[in-house]
Amino acid sequence: MRSVSYVQCVALDFAGSLFPHAICLGDADNDTLNELVVGDTNGKLYVYKNDDSKPWAVRSCQGMLTCVGVGDVCNKGKNFVVAVSAEGWFHLFDLTSPKHPDASGHHESAAAEEQKPVFKQHIPANTKVMLINDIDGDGKCELVVGYTDRVVRAFRWEDSSENSDHISGQLLLLKKWLLEGQVDSLSVNPGPDGSPELMVSQPGCGYAILLCTWDTEQRDTAAGRDGSAPGSEAPVRDVILHQTSGRIHNKNVSTHLIGSIARGNSSENSGSGLFALCTLDGTLKLMEGADKLLWSVQVDHQLFALEKLDVTGNGHEEVIACAWDGQTYIIDHNRTVARFQADENVSAFCAGLYACKEGSNSPCLVYVSFSQKIYIYWDVQLERMESTNLLKILEGDAEFGSLLQELGVDKNDVSAVRNLIHKTLYFPEKYHLSSPSQCQDPAGTDSSAH
Repeated sequence: MRSVSYVQCVALDFAGSLFPHAICLGDADNDTLNELVVGDTNGKLYVYKNDDSKPWAVRSCQGMLTCVGVGDVCNKGKNFVVAVSAEGWFHLFDLTSPKHPDASGHHESAAAEEQKPVFKQHIPANTKVMLINDIDGDGKCELVVGYTDRVVRAFRWEDSSENSDHISGQLLLLKKWLLEGQVDSLSVNPGPDGSPELMVSQPGCGYAILLCTWDTEQRDTAAGRDGSAPGSEAPVRDVILHQTSGRIHNKNVSTHLIGSIARGNSSENSGSGLFALCTLDGTLKLMEGADKLLWSVQVDHQLFALEKLDVTGNGHEEVIACAWDGQTYIIDHNRTVARFQADENVSAFCAGLYACKEGSNSPCLVYVSFSQKIYIYWDVQLERMESTNLLKILEGDAEFGSLLQELGVDKNDVSAVRNLIHKTLYFPEKYHLSSPSQCQDPAGTDSSAH
């Protein structure tokens, strides 16, 4: 396991406190560049843009915000910002940038009417975690909410008018599932046939697949058969529970999961998708489908957050896990581990793409500290995950090979090549190579001596 160091960091001002799922990255204003969205326990919603330490937009919500998200929850072809409170208030904000913004670019001074959400609705209280995604394969996004009482509910937006620009409608309950254990994460992962599967984490490094059966139930109801109609509050247990290991020391340990982990354009993309799990007692696993464990890693930190991020730029997303003390693990599909230590203890963490500088999205790690700051480490790219050395890198460099030939050094003579590199790096004045003829003698003499 090697350690990495990231130095490009910006500090944002954040004086509030927040729940772990009240932070996310996404294109909040539909300008193709991602922003950071944070909700606090006082009902304030903050949107940060670029490297500005002050929020670009601030909105007021009702209740303690437990989860926030960015996505096309209304299926209008553009993103909305969603904030849900513990008391059950669902807030919808349209922060699409105006064609002619003011000089400052900030939204705090907007009129009171613009500060209000474009839509607000009460849903069942005690919300904990939220997901905006297509969970039934119909090409449209649904809203999935996990609750502290082990319940998961799926909602769909239904328009009440045909005006595509104006937000007028409501959330309709599609289904309610009752789980055996606490719900800490919601995610979507491709099933064996490629269709999306809704997954929820369960204690003890377990997970459950929730069946989206509302279309079947609608047909059953229309045919006069018994079935739980969409919108009913009857908890139907269409839940397939999976336990990934029988040797878990603590069957009640908090577990998180993340699905749909990208693996590039390889031929392996057919079949079940990749998903990862982590537990508070330091277990990390990468799975392909329900039955295939790709790797398992045990660390000595309490892992409370799990993300995915392509830090190498090869299309393969690495698994990112964060502990309370800021220790962050980056693990690729081959179980190669790199770790990064943030400077402070953290209360919340997320990872993804963020447009910090240079007008483009780059991979970022986001840490919320206990010192009224949010730290964004931006452009956290690695050339490779696996450990290597200078010789291995230079072997694939054609220019290096031709230089060795000019210097009369056999590229297959590892000792001579290593000696030449050593002299060039550490004694450049003593062994100044002004011409090919001058450098042949020292390199040749040294290599023969050894």
